[in-house]
Amino acid sequence: GHTSYVWSIDYSTFDDNQLICSGPDDKTVRIWDVNTNKQIKLFNGHSDRVSCVKFSQYHYHCHRRNVICSSSRDKTIRFWHIKDNQQFQIFNEHNDGVCGIEFSPFNCGRYLCSGSYDKTIRLLDIETSKSLHVFNGHEDI
Repeated sequence: GHTSYVWSIDYSTFDDNQLICSGPDDKTVRIWDVNTNKQIKLFNGHSDRVSCVKFSQYHYHCHRRNVICSSSRDKTIRFWHIKDNQQFQIFNEHNDGVCGIEFSPFNCGRYLCSGSYDKTIRLLDIETSKSLHVFNGHEDI
């Protein structure tokens, strides 16, 4: 399936389906069914490599939606609804590529931290689509 490096993977079980998502160098986000070993979804939208992918437990537990979050060197964080096969939310808060994302281990994963080559960490509330805080202080990437 992939045509280049895979930078990130995540694993989750939704409705008894075991899934893996992957973020490769080819600017796509892909979902794989563990039981069949087949790619079942492909999302396009990033304009640079995908650096991190995560399944959103918040969307699943609070809204019964299967969602993947991806970050990219294109400076964006995007949310993809698996069933609807489309992007539904985007954050453009960083001034450089976003290299890592992590959902909070509390509040069902409502908060998302992102790290960027712009030397900042941002705390985002995905329920309200707001940036809550910018952590500055890093001097190098």
